[in-house]
Amino acid sequence: MPLDLRDYEGIDRLGLALHQRFGRLDALVGNAGILGPLSPLGHVEATAWQEVLALNITANWRLVCAMDQLLKSSDAGRIVFITSGVAAMALAYWGPYAVSKAALEALARTYAAETATTKVRVNLFNPGPIRTRMRAQAFPGEDPMMLETPDKVAEKIVELCLPGLQENGKLYAYSQGKFLQFRPPS
Repeated sequence: MPLDLRDYEGIDRLGLALHQRFGRLDALVGNAGILGPLSPLGHVEATAWQEVLALNITANWRLVCAMDQLLKSSDAGRIVFITSGVAAMALAYWGPYAVSKAALEALARTYAAETATTKVRVNLFNPGPIRTRMRAQAFPGEDPMMLETPDKVAEKIVELCLPGLQENGKLYAYSQGKFLQFRPPS
């Protein structure tokens, strides 16, 4: 179903449609995101700031709200939110994107804690540098042929959606075909 994730009422309608058709949701991957401007924080226009936060964090929160009961109705509801190493780096000129990804990590860990006694598992995945339009926008001089393809990385995301995965509230990173697992900061 095509849907602009900034259409928050549309997310609610999607949740209702899934409930009516399936009665549950087994897996949700929060992958939509935008880079936003790469500039000093003081130069970021309010509309650009709001656009990045609307898609990168608020839409994911709305997905949690709309899909919560559907995930809990599953035998093994799984959510994987796509994050970035930039969330923890505080790089100059990456303000809107870095702030939104740091907030996404807090959102995911909060929801993981809230669902710890259920069958729902919530984790984060950092795909690392991969061949995407967003990566090309952020690093225009980089040779994309030196980067992993999205389909290879997607295989690892699927693994995090399987019912056998019992980890919750963890951050996984992808590097050269392998998972690296990081514990949340205490």
